[in-house]
Amino acid sequence: MLVHLSIHNYAIVDHLDLELDAGMSAISGETGAGKSIMLDALGLCLGDRADSGVVRPGADKADILASFDLADIPEARAWLAERDLDNDGPCILRRVITAEGRSRGYINGSPCPQADLKALGELIIDIHSQHEHQSLLKTDTHRRLLDEYAGSQELARQVQLAAQRWKQTRNELERISSQGDEQRARHQLLSYQLEELENLALGEHELEQLEQEHKALSNAEALLGACRQVLDLCSESDAGNLLSALTASLNRLGAFGGQGGALSEASNLLASAQIQIEEAVGELNRFVDHFDADPQRQQFLEERLDSIYTLARKHRIQPTELAALQQQLFDELEGLNADDQASERLSEELAAYERHYQEKAGELSTLRGKAAACLAAAVEQEMQALGMPGGRFNIQLQALNSEEPHANGLESVEFLVSANPGQPLRGLAKVASGGELSRISLAIQVITAQTSRVPTLVFDEVDVGIGGPTAEVVGQLLRRLGERGQVLCVTHLPQVAAQGHQHLFVHKRRGEDATSTAVSKLDESGRVEEIARMLGGVDLTEESLAHARKMVTSAQAA
Repeated sequence: MLVHLSIHNYAIVDHLDLELDAGMSAISGETGAGKSIMLDALGLCLGDRADSGVVRPGADKADILASFDLADIPEARAWLAERDLDNDGPCILRRVITAEGRSRGYINGSPCPQADLKALGELIIDIHSQHEHQSLLKTDTHRRLLDEYAGSQELARQVQLAAQRWKQTRNELERISSQGDEQRARHQLLSYQLEELENLALGEHELEQLEQEHKALSNAEALLGACRQVLDLCSESDAGNLLSALTASLNRLGAFGGQGGALSEASNLLASAQIQIEEAVGELNRFVDHFDADPQRQQFLEERLDSIYTLARKHRIQPTELAALQQQLFDELEGLNADDQASERLSEELAAYERHYQEKAGELSTLRGKAAACLAAAVEQEMQALGMPGGRFNIQLQALNSEEPHANGLESVEFLVSANPGQPLRGLAKVASGGELSRISLAIQVITAQTSRVPTLVFDEVDVGIGGPTAEVVGQLLRRLGERGQVLCVTHLPQVAAQGHQHLFVHKRRGEDATSTAVSKLDESGRVEEIARMLGGVDLTEESLAHARKMVTSAQAA
């Protein structure tokens, strides 16, 4: 509920701090004193549009702050938690409007857009007036109130969730299906390309080995000639070869053995060279003996390499990248196959969600149908008591012409009313009289208050155009509402004001240079005097005071 309202430099309000209690608070005062200004300022904290004209002349900005206790409003607490705006204390909404027309909103100290103030405000307070602030003009409110009255809020949530899941699944299925022909063509191409690569069956390091062997076979004659020439120079030439020369050299030096020093080291090096050349000759002989210059093998190598190079050119990549390409094509083809499987799965899920939706939406429609008749009869009875004899109230459940699940169920909900005998039933938003609209709204709120999720109700001059016994009934109804939550009521009628659990008096405070609005919480004697003034005018008489005292006493004793 609203626990504190602070207004600075707004319209004719210089500074106002107001503590508010549960129950019904009657707000009265002379015309022009600023009663509705309080509610207009509160509306700014709840997301109403603002302009620089609301700033008190001479001030640089208007600052309005409203504190709410959300202990009994789990929806509002959840809304704040989802946005990381919750805290342990009261919820504080703040609006600042500068003299230049700029506006800033805050929730618990964090800057926020105007839309967030409005969204949260609709969860915590409901303002009823003759202006556009009326939430009961919205068919969304009609549906919510009916579902709350029927006790079907959880079922309505399930219906909404089922519709959302159906829509999400349908959108995903359409996304996959829209790829249809293009996806099938891509699947066919990938399958063909992957088959070519699989048929090539290129082994790991095969390309490198093939290129080395092909290079060797291509230079076979030159290579064998070079090897034979080296063998001849090293060991086979009759005219002289390296091994013969080394042997002769070692024999000549061996004749001078025992000399030591450099001669011994030279002999060792020559012996080592002889051993290395003998080993090299052995390796060359083995290479020459085992070298196979088979022409058929060379032709095979050329054909195999040509297949590899041709496929690489086809895909515009290097031959060494063919293995990576094969894996890439395989992964993409697997993804397309997964989409085909997903399409089948999504089709099954879509049908299941629709069956679930139809089941839950059917149950919801049944509950709404039963509750609509009871709620309409109860509201109509209250309308009769509120000075609208012959007034009628009906709740229209209109089937939605939709081929797909709708988040709100199978039907729209709209409140229809006829305020006077002989007039046709029309939508609540089309009721011409503001006073009638306020009283009809009051009747609806009285009936639905026990199930309403909004604990704070504000009524701005709901008593316009009524008087006598009807005014007393209005006051009693407002008091009944206040016993279940919090009601703030701006009124001109003593019969309504007397029913309040507390009474706030709005008056002008005149200084030497300026006039401002002030609000006082009246004690028992002050309250009697204010109601007497409302009864009899400026001059208070014993009769008017006695009458006022009796009205207050009777209301408190009821």
